[in-house]
Amino acid sequence: MRIHCKIVASASFSHIEDIAPAKKANEEPQNPPKLIRKEPKLSSRGGGNVISKTRQKSEVGRPGSKVTQAEDVMHLAVVACGNRLDETLNMVKSALLFSTKKIKFHIFAEEDLAEQFEKGLSQWPQTVSSRFHYSIYPITFSVGNADEWKKLFKPCAAQRLFLPVILKDVDSLLYVDTDVLFLRPMDDIWKFLKAFNSTQLAAMAPEHEIPKIGWYSRFARHPFYGVTGVNSGVMLMNLTRIRSTLFRNSMIASGLSWENLLHPLYQKYKNHITWGDQDLLNIIFHYNPECLYIFPCQWNYRPDHCMYGSNCKAAEEEGVSILHGNRGVYHDDKQPAFRVVYDAIREHPFEENLFQSLFYPLQTKFLDTVNTLCGRIPQVFLKQIEKTMRTVYEKKVVRRVRLPHE
Repeated sequence: MRIHCKIVASASFSHIEDIAPAKKANEEPQNPPKLIRKEPKLSSRGGGNVISKTRQKSEVGRPGSKVTQAEDVMHLAVVACGNRLDETLNMVKSALLFSTKKIKFHIFAEEDLAEQFEKGLSQWPQTVSSRFHYSIYPITFSVGNADEWKKLFKPCAAQRLFLPVILKDVDSLLYVDTDVLFLRPMDDIWKFLKAFNSTQLAAMAPEHEIPKIGWYSRFARHPFYGVTGVNSGVMLMNLTRIRSTLFRNSMIASGLSWENLLHPLYQKYKNHITWGDQDLLNIIFHYNPECLYIFPCQWNYRPDHCMYGSNCKAAEEEGVSILHGNRGVYHDDKQPAFRVVYDAIREHPFEENLFQSLFYPLQTKFLDTVNTLCGRIPQVFLKQIEKTMRTVYEKKVVRRVRLPHE
């Protein structure tokens, strides 16, 4: 049986409560259906064109196997096309610097990048490579015109929409854009999965904190989630729930599965969307708001949070947890505070002392950015990463000290 996201408790789970979608945009579904859940069937991926590399002998996360040790491994997906190789490797590096649990990376890349990823990942020291597995997949779209999907917004970005379809043996997953950097353990955002209620199957941060200067609230020509929309650059997903849910929409009264929804949704709105796959996700969760968990802006901190004045209160209080350098700010001089963090992580040797070769140089370089829009609040960028480094230091050094037996 399949369900809508909202379930009314009953022995058979056959009674589903109707939930009215948010009334923000100009379209509403008529008589949304009461739908029933069906347990998903797990099937192995077609493995002929998957380039797989397992960094350690383990059944966890290997292509075609059922991932049963969910507590022991975290899954992270990224899509890389064009010139995104170095940016992606830096993102992977940042995740490995601070995380505790092992990570399985699912890297979707163009064919000419696959070998370069293999080479880049194989150059890291054994102490690092023993802590992760990875698989490299070709860019594929299961429905619609592949060339059209590939060119939607940024090259290959629409691939993220198909992750629940492709990674059939993965239960839960964190997707991030290539221009994301972890400033604290991935373990911490992974914990949000346990905060999901019975209706929620994905988590994202708001696109903006202030509606009057938000893009969706001012310019969108399509339905979107909530008041300001959501940003899909950091998206936590329970893939099992996504695969086993029928989603309300404005096209089919009976609801549609995730895979069957994507192409007709794109065909209906393709002349009205600006941000490609992110807009499609906003439309989906506009009609199914109870399916979405919202985490604070510190987990997807972008230039918009500081270039118009500081407007992410969570980051002011706790520091940035995940930095999202969209607008190309890692590679130009428009927001040097973002570039300073990117360069510091890229230049840090894996086995060097974190404070001496990462935090102190980062702190020093920030002095050159204090006269810029985002650099004038260095504590927002530095607070969490300093806290994270102290925790790592305590685990690696302080806990190794043992008092002599009395």
